[in-house]
Amino acid sequence: MATETAESASKRPASLRSWLIYGLMALATVALFLLIRSQGEGFAVTAPAVQAAAPLTGGGTFLHLLLALAAIIVLGRLLSRLFAHLSQPPVIGEVVAGILLGPSLVGPRLSALVLPPSVGPYLGVIAQLGVVLYMFIVGVELNPALLKRRAQATLIISHTSIFLPFLMGAGLALYLYPRYSSGSVSFTSFALFLGVAMAITAFPVLARILTDYRIARTRLGVLALSCAAIGDVTAWCLLAFVIGVAKAEMGQGLYVAAGALGYILLMYLAGRPLMGWITRHYERQTDTAEFAVTLIFVALLLSALATEAIGIHAIFGAFLLGCVIPWDSAVARTLLHRLESVVTVLLLPAFFAYTGMRTRLDLLTQPSDWLICGMIVLVATLGKTGGAFAAARLTGLGSRNAAMLGTLMNTRGLMELIVLNVGLELRVITPALFSIMVLMALVTTALTSPVLRYLRARPVPAGETDMLADQLAGEESIEGF
Repeated sequence: MATETAESASKRPASLRSWLIYGLMALATVALFLLIRSQGEGFAVTAPAVQAAAPLTGGGTFLHLLLALAAIIVLGRLLSRLFAHLSQPPVIGEVVAGILLGPSLVGPRLSALVLPPSVGPYLGVIAQLGVVLYMFIVGVELNPALLKRRAQATLIISHTSIFLPFLMGAGLALYLYPRYSSGSVSFTSFALFLGVAMAITAFPVLARILTDYRIARTRLGVLALSCAAIGDVTAWCLLAFVIGVAKAEMGQGLYVAAGALGYILLMYLAGRPLMGWITRHYERQTDTAEFAVTLIFVALLLSALATEAIGIHAIFGAFLLGCVIPWDSAVARTLLHRLESVVTVLLLPAFFAYTGMRTRLDLLTQPSDWLICGMIVLVATLGKTGGAFAAARLTGLGSRNAAMLGTLMNTRGLMELIVLNVGLELRVITPALFSIMVLMALVTTALTSPVLRYLRARPVPAGETDMLADQLAGEESIEGF
């Protein structure tokens, strides 16, 4: 006890001495600065005045941008939880949150408190970055084995579910073009774009629905994912051609399409082996993780830049690079681990907010606008569901399995919103038609869960295989169903 008291007494003077030295240093610093200041105040300035630089944060705009991001994230999460109780995918709540914060429902004045027009360009840049990274993630998660196996039936079903809605959308353009075209775009570009917009399936949202229903590993689930993967790749190639046509004359559009095809071949022949070498080298030497990830991020930006330079959207370059990275490699897992939360929680909400700012339901003032909206939903649903159902029946599926597959293929979600935003940027569609198509994407995605739940409850007809109950083991083929 006496030893502890002696130690405490010895430490006290040392502590007081430290504080005394600290105080003297602070006083000396202040005194010396005042001395320097007294000398410098009398100097004459000979250099010309320098104009104040703009603040890096953008002043009040930056504060509004932070507020907008916080609001869309919080509201999107709340609505996602609400829609989850209705067996709806989270994307529904996030898109609705963007529309609620936009000018359509709360009015321009209230919307400007959270999403003022001045933040639009900044929010658009963040949204574009989020979509580019999201499409890269989609490419990384795409399993090429789904495209190689079950080829014949999968190819027929997926392409039929594209061709039929594409043709129905192009036919619908005959009625919509005089009413909803901006006049600065040709009918060819308008019809091509409307056809592609009708043909899209949301591969990631479909995967989420299959996982939620615990049928991702059934024969029907794997078949649906295979069809959606092939369908999305085909639809993105078609959209690349449409963008080329919309940006230039038909001849230039063919040139852009040829450039896009050449770049796809380059990525497959050169990019795929290179990414394979990088991933193998990374797995052998784990200390190169940072270098490998840095290299892939640089390749991602260059690939997006290359497709933008060709004349198609940067999202194609990001998607293609993701596709050539081995999906089951350690590099892919590292990239997904680092990117998914940032992209889905922070960057994609910016895209939903940006889409909400652009969705102008207040432009749909006439009853005819809402009738046309219903007609578009009907055509999109009949084309996508009907095409997949007919092809599935032709390839040997029973009526119940074919109906469920057609329902799953009608899911559009985020992919449709990306396509629509591209069309609005190119001025192929007007804000009014953009708003109608956003509603179509929401309705067709929302219909998937209740219709699938209804079909699952129906008994399997005699003589048909229940593909929902048939769980796959490993990578077993499903040829012959």
